[in-house]
Amino acid sequence: MTDKNIWYLPGPFHRYKDDVKAIAKKAGLRIVDANVTESREGECEKPPKVTLKELPAPAELVVEVSLSQVEVELQETIGNLNAERDGLRGLIESLEGASPLEHPGAGELPIRLFDALTKIHAGFTDLASSRDELSRKRDILLAEVDALKKAEADRIEKAAKAKPDSKP
Repeated sequence: MTDKNIWYLPGPFHRYKDDVKAIAKKAGLRIVDANVTESREGECEKPPKVTLKELPAPAELVVEVSLSQVEVELQETIGNLNAERDGLRGLIESLEGASPLEHPGAGELPIRLFDALTKIHAGFTDLASSRDELSRKRDILLAEVDALKKAEADRIEKAAKAKPDSKP
């Protein structure tokens, strides 16, 4: 056997009609993928001939989209985005102007924002009502405390007048 026993063959090896491993074994050669090394050291002088498998023709891909169909879809998308923008703009203007919120009527995001703002407003309204009720109760309790203080002061004054002065 010679020292030139390497068969440099471009891989992958399954793309050949022939059984390249069996051919290499029969010829006493070692196969090295020619795509992964630049060196050709130890290359055999007369490499075996092999043939590539024929690949099936690629399937033809036909895409039929008319420009008008694309334009219609694009116009719909632009219309939807404009509706959302207008709805959001209306909500922002309502908030900036302290005017009542109006339902945007269209667009998923503006409607969701309107619903969220409506819930927040309801929460603040409930908090304000609770605050007002607590303030009213506080005023009543302060009035009762003042009345009790006055009654206690009057009781102490009457008790002091009723008690004779005792001087030694």
